Amino acid sequence: MIKALATLLVLSTPAMADKAHDAIERKDGASKALLYDDAIQVNIRPNMRAKLAPIVAAIRYAENGRAGREYGILHPKAKGKCYRTQAAWCAATVQKHWDRYIKAGGKASDTNAFLVSLAKRYCPVGAGNDPTGLNKHWLKNVSNFRRKFK
Repeated sequence: MIKALATLLVLSTPAMADKAHDAIERKDGASKALLYDDAIQVNIRPNMRAKLAPIVAAIRYAENGRAGREYGILHPKAKGKCYRTQAAWCAATVQKHWDRYIKAGGKASDTNAFLVSLAKRYCPVGAGNDPTGLNKHWLKNVSNFRRKFK
């Protein structure tokens, strides 16, 4: 089953064999990379995948969460769930926030401004669920990983 899914993904999306996919495979293994690919395919529009998939991979690296929190998604419907659920919620969140960012007048060419907007909404400095202040590092970490994965 996994081999068939892998073949289908490779044949249907040559762009998925990119740095972001490779980074996820290095971090989480081949089977999880396939789940990441599927989450990207299902939740990010085709014309946005090259821009947004590296952000999703960067979030995975920056969050570095344990099982059920791999992508840092804390919503009750995603927290503690399987890897695919975490990856899908992250990908969908990035796509939806991109849409809001553009609708509010954000520039499609300014990925850094988008990441600032994403951080302010989903990883705010001083948040109640961040007692040790780690959120202050999120934007820098995600930005650095995204540059490596694009």
